[in-house]
Amino acid sequence: MWIGNVELQNNIILAPMAGVTDLPFRLLCKEQGAGLLCMEMVSAKAISFHNKNTEALLHIDPAEHPVSLQLFGADPDIISEMASYIEERPFDILDLNMGCPVPKVAGNGEGSALMKNPKLAEQIIRKTVKAIKKPVTVKIRKGFDENHVNAVEIAKIAEDCGAAAVAVHGRTREQYYSGKADWEIIRQVKEAVSIPVIGNGDVDSPASAKAMLEQTGCDGIMIGRGARGNPWIFHRIQTFLETGKDEGKPSFAAVREMMLRHASMLLEYKGEHTGIREMRKHIGWYTAGYPHSAKLRAAANELESLEELQELLTKVEL
Repeated sequence: MWIGNVELQNNIILAPMAGVTDLPFRLLCKEQGAGLLCMEMVSAKAISFHNKNTEALLHIDPAEHPVSLQLFGADPDIISEMASYIEERPFDILDLNMGCPVPKVAGNGEGSALMKNPKLAEQIIRKTVKAIKKPVTVKIRKGFDENHVNAVEIAKIAEDCGAAAVAVHGRTREQYYSGKADWEIIRQVKEAVSIPVIGNGDVDSPASAKAMLEQTGCDGIMIGRGARGNPWIFHRIQTFLETGKDEGKPSFAAVREMMLRHASMLLEYKGEHTGIREMRKHIGWYTAGYPHSAKLRAAANELESLEELQELLTKVEL
C-alpha cells in the first residue's frame, strides 16, 4: 500500500490514540507487523509555544518507519506553519485530526468539530498540503452527529485539496466510541474518492479485519482500541489475510513476557515514577477477559517499581 510517496509493507495500521500510542507501545506494534504507526496527536499551538511536554510527543525512533505524526488545531495558519516548522523531523506522513471527540478538543472547534465547518476544514487541508512536501492525510468521523453525516463531503474536500489518503471512523462524534461503527459510510467514502481510504472502527480480530475489507472495499484498516494490550493483533490479522488461519490469542506466558518488556521500555523512556503509573492502565488492557484478573488489576494499581511488577506476575496464573 502507498500513501503518497510512502510505501507501507502492509495495510494494517495502528491508530493514533492519546495516552496510548507513545514510543514504547508503537515499537511493540511495529515488531508485531503494523504497516504504519500513528503517533499521539500533537497540538499545533503547543508546538508554536515550544511546550516541553509536546517535545516528548514528537520523539521518533529509527526503528519505527513508516510513521505518521498527527497535528490538531483549528487555525489554518498555525497548523500549516507548524507543519512546515517540524517537516525536517523524521516522520513520514503528516495527519490532520478532524475526528477527536473529547470535549476539551471539540469544544475549542478542533478535532471532530471541524466536520461542522467544511470551509475551515478545507482551508486547513489546502494550506498544510501546500506548506510541506511530505504526504498529508486526514482522519475524520462519520459526521458530528446523525443529523450531520458528511464524511463523504469532507473526504472529497480532502482529495481536492491534495490529501494523500483519508481515514474514516464509522462513528459520529456524538457516539464517541459507543454503539456499532457504521461501515457503510466507509464504503460510501471509498466509492466517492480515488485516494486511499482507511477504515476505522470495531476491528478487534482477524475476522473483523477481513470483514471490513470485504464489506467496504477500503484500502487499509486502522486499529485503535483493539490494539490496547494486544500488539499481537497486527501479526494475527496479517497471517489470517495471507493464509486464512487465525493463530488465536497468545498464551498467558507470552502476555506476561510482553507486559514485562512493555513496562521495562516505558520505565526506560519515561522514568520509574511516570512509567510504572502509565503501565498500570496497560496491565488492565493486557489482562482484560482473563478469569480472576480483577485481583491482578487491583494489585497493579498499587505498583511502584518494575521489581514489584515482576514479583506480582510470578505469583499469577490466569
